Amino acid sequence: MDLKNLQERTGSFVTRAIRVMRLTKKPKKQEFAAVAKVTGLGMVVLGAIGYIIMSLGYVFGFV
Repeated sequence: MDLKNLQERTGSFVTRAIRVMRLTKKPKKQEFAAVAKVTGLGMVVLGAIGYIIMSLGYVFGFV
């Protein structure tokens, strides 16, 4: 790998990262709360599904 190529790639990445940081904004409390609730609900649902599958595995002797 060429040093000049590495410098160009690094510079390009930094430029793109700075551009993304300028476009992003901090979420408002209400938006953050909604995202947190949906994420938490999704985690609970996936955990419940996993628990049910594991329980059925024990009942039917798969595990």
